[in-house]
Amino acid sequence: MTLARLTDLLGPAVADHRGVGAFNVFSIEHAEAHVAGAERAGIPVVLQISENAVKYHHGLEPIALATLSIARSASVPVVVHLDHATDDELVDQAIGLRFGEMGFGSVMYDASGLDYDANVAATAAVVARGHAAGLDVEAELGEVGGKDGVHAPGARTDPADAARFVAATSVDALAVAVGSSHAMTTRTARLDLELITALRDAVGVPLVLHGSSGVPDDEIVRAVAAGMTKVNIATHLNVVFTGVVRDLLTGDPKLADSRKYLGPARDAVAAEVARLLGVLAGRPID
Repeated sequence: MTLARLTDLLGPAVADHRGVGAFNVFSIEHAEAHVAGAERAGIPVVLQISENAVKYHHGLEPIALATLSIARSASVPVVVHLDHATDDELVDQAIGLRFGEMGFGSVMYDASGLDYDANVAATAAVVARGHAAGLDVEAELGEVGGKDGVHAPGARTDPADAARFVAATSVDALAVAVGSSHAMTTRTARLDLELITALRDAVGVPLVLHGSSGVPDDEIVRAVAAGMTKVNIATHLNVVFTGVVRDLLTGDPKLADSRKYLGPARDAVAAEVARLLGVLAGRPID
């Protein structure tokens, strides 16, 4: 199965009123788990490598090449996506790893820390380079970050501003602030569903929900019905992964072989990915 562009997944999902699951890769076990879960569900998936993950691995290539190799062997379409990139050089490195069907399918360029005009100019330049190389570009209006940004409680994206931003930049997808927050370990967030619908009607490109780990299943279903398409989940899967590791190490203090706890953690994440993809697609998966 060849690697996909982000719009290859988002277009059909919008038409069918489905969500697309996007899950962060922190290690090779995460990439393997996300693909295994997608194959179990029979549903395409987005594997996201964040700028923070790149820093953790001391560069893009170690984690990107491993993730791309796993994605290329998948039996379902897989998008490998650079997430929350603020560094233009990093964006260009991801573009450089695009060899026909063999590399990144999209980047999320985050110039939200700039003022509006600077954000538009920087994002439009990345869109031009990305499109020329065959990549799709997701962007963010305002600061969708949790951590006291526009994604903090009460912060919202204005539909008129969003429409103006999309028209000025030609982005392929837009991350918006509608009530979720990054890094939540409890699933208690409630979203502004009326705003999601207003944004969907205003912008004309698929909407992206960041910070979805804090959103319960029923609210995710309502958000997709209201007009959300790409749903990013990272912290929730880290909680699953780390919980298994913690339980195994606590239960056996002499356990030293990392495969004995990383393997079960990987399997638990794969099962949860399959379940979440079913939720987003509107069909339960065991």
